[in-house]
Amino acid sequence: MTTVIALGGNALMRPGERGTAAEQRANLRTTCEALRPLLDDDELVVTHGNGPQVGNELVRQERAADEVPPLPLYLAVAQTQAEIGALLESELAAVAGRPVVCLLTHVRVDEDDPAFNAPTKPVGPFYSEEQGERLEAERGWVVTHDAGRGWRRVVPSPQPLEIVELEAVRTLLASGTIAVACGGGGIPVSSRNGRLSGLDAVIDKDRASAVLAVALGAERLVILTDVEAVYRGWGTPAQEKLRELDAASAEALLPELAAGSMRPKLEASLAFAQATGHGALIASAASLAEALAGRAGTRIKR
Repeated sequence: MTTVIALGGNALMRPGERGTAAEQRANLRTTCEALRPLLDDDELVVTHGNGPQVGNELVRQERAADEVPPLPLYLAVAQTQAEIGALLESELAAVAGRPVVCLLTHVRVDEDDPAFNAPTKPVGPFYSEEQGERLEAERGWVVTHDAGRGWRRVVPSPQPLEIVELEAVRTLLASGTIAVACGGGGIPVSSRNGRLSGLDAVIDKDRASAVLAVALGAERLVILTDVEAVYRGWGTPAQEKLRELDAASAEALLPELAAGSMRPKLEASLAFAQATGHGALIASAASLAEALAGRAGTRIKR
C-alpha cells in the first residue's frame, strides 16, 4: 500500500514555543512515534508544512538586510524544506528502522493563476503601517492589515499542478525508502524555455500532498492536524464532530470552514477521494491509531 501523510505545523512547533531546533526535534520525536501504525506500509511519503519556519527565515533576512541581500521567497521555501527534512530524516528513521530521505521538491504552478493577482497568504513578520508602505514602495510587496496585529506581507497561493520530482519519489519508494517530499507545499516554479523559474508564492501543503498522492496512485491520504476531526459549527455551542463525509456532504460543508485552516484540508481530501476512489483521513497525530481503527478522525469518501 502507498500512503501519503501530511504533517501539520504542530508536528514541529507548539503554541508558546519559539521554534528552536531543540523544540522542533522534541516535537518531531513525539509525532514520529505516533506514526508507528503507518510505518509498515510498503510505500510511504511524508509531507509537511513550513509556515512558522518560513516566517522566522524572513525575519532573519529582514534583520540582516543591511549586511547581506535578502533571498526571494521561493528560496526561503527551499531552505526550510532542507531544515525540516534534516530533522525528519533523523527522527523518523530511528522509529521506522529503514532509510528516510528528504527530497528537495519543486511544484509547477500556472503563472496565470488568478492567485497571483490577489495575494492572500500572510508570511513573515508584522510591520507598522509606515514600514509596510515603505516596503511596498521599495520592494513591490503587497502589504495588508492582519487581524489587528499590524501590517504584514501577503503572497499568492496558487494551485499546485505537477510534482516535478515525481519520478525521483517513485525511485525512492521502490527501494524501500521513506520519502520526505513537498515540504511547505513545494518550491513554486513555472517552466520557461525548458528551465524551471522560481516564483514568489506559497503553495498549500495539503493541496500539494493530494496532487502527489493522486500522481503516485496512492491508496491512502492521511492529513494530520491539531484537532481530532472535522467539525460542523466549529467554535459554537452546537459544534458537531463528523466521523465520515461523502463528496456531497463535504462540498456542502466547505463554505463554513476557515480558509486558512480546515477548508484546504477538506478540499485536498475531497480531491483525492474523487480522483482515486480511495478514502482520505483527517485526524490528529495523537489520535491516529484510533482514527485508523475508525474510532476517531474524519473519513472522506467518494
